[in-house]
Amino acid sequence: MPRRGERKERAPLPGEGDKDSLAAWSQRYLEWMLTHGYSENTVKGRRNYLAFFVRWADTRSLVYPQEVTRPALEGYQRHLFHLRKANGKPLSFRAQRARLVPVRCLFRWLTKQNILLANPASELELPKMEKRLPRGFLTAAEAEQVLAQPDIDDTIGLRDRAILEVFYSCGMRRAELCNLKTVEVDFDRRTVFIREGKGRKDRMIPIGERAISWVLKYLDEARPALVLGDDDDTLFLTDDGHPITPNRMTQLVRDYINASGITKKGSCHIFRHSMATLMLEGGADVRWIQAMLGHARLDTTAIYTQVSIRQLLAIHTATHP
Repeated sequence: MPRRGERKERAPLPGEGDKDSLAAWSQRYLEWMLTHGYSENTVKGRRNYLAFFVRWADTRSLVYPQEVTRPALEGYQRHLFHLRKANGKPLSFRAQRARLVPVRCLFRWLTKQNILLANPASELELPKMEKRLPRGFLTAAEAEQVLAQPDIDDTIGLRDRAILEVFYSCGMRRAELCNLKTVEVDFDRRTVFIREGKGRKDRMIPIGERAISWVLKYLDEARPALVLGDDDDTLFLTDDGHPITPNRMTQLVRDYINASGITKKGSCHIFRHSMATLMLEGGADVRWIQAMLGHARLDTTAIYTQVSIRQLLAIHTATHP
């Protein structure tokens, strides 16, 4: 069993040693993605889903791309529909779609490479995604309750308070905060430069004065004690001097939410939802929220207008008999 921090060795896929197999062509497709600028996270996700498909295909004696037909892909889609997770629940349509998209992209690429004469996935219809609202957000009072949990007299507690303040002020994604460098926070202009966010897009966003003050306090009083050996300028470090991993960040934030006594489910992303919803309720235009969150499409941001209900509640109270 690998020790903490070590990469778990990937189990070989069926037929991987055969250069013409589905597994081998999947690997070539993933290498093509990397050489064409796709992010490592995107490639990692597709690798996992394609490995799942390759193993499923092998159980049906589908070893080579040429053996995969449209009925076979429809059978895989039915398999995903009936698949059950460890807790006995089915995959959501969003999760089913996430597993099908890499398969469809793989066969489109194989067709473009002239490995296949026709694309068996060209007419594969993906499941319609649910239009879900964010699961929950913190009110301003609840956010303050969570922010008050870290012990600021402790080095780690001071670091954690700064982390929570940045999440609440900026609404950035978990990975964006984990990768943030000290030089990317402009304390004079009160801005944060997010380098290569989702979709490898840079963006500049504001950060509040209170969050700035906590980050400065962390830099002065806590971070020097956390730097061990070479310093790569990552803003938030673990107690052993390494950048905080996304999973560790999730657990950190969740622990403080649980400690606050708030029963709402969520972790890092709940602060993202909270910032967007509270700014909308405060009168911010949805396009400014889009810029803060780094959404490529406005309709992704517009979903927060359905959660921000304070103005609708006021109209309801004033007009309903």
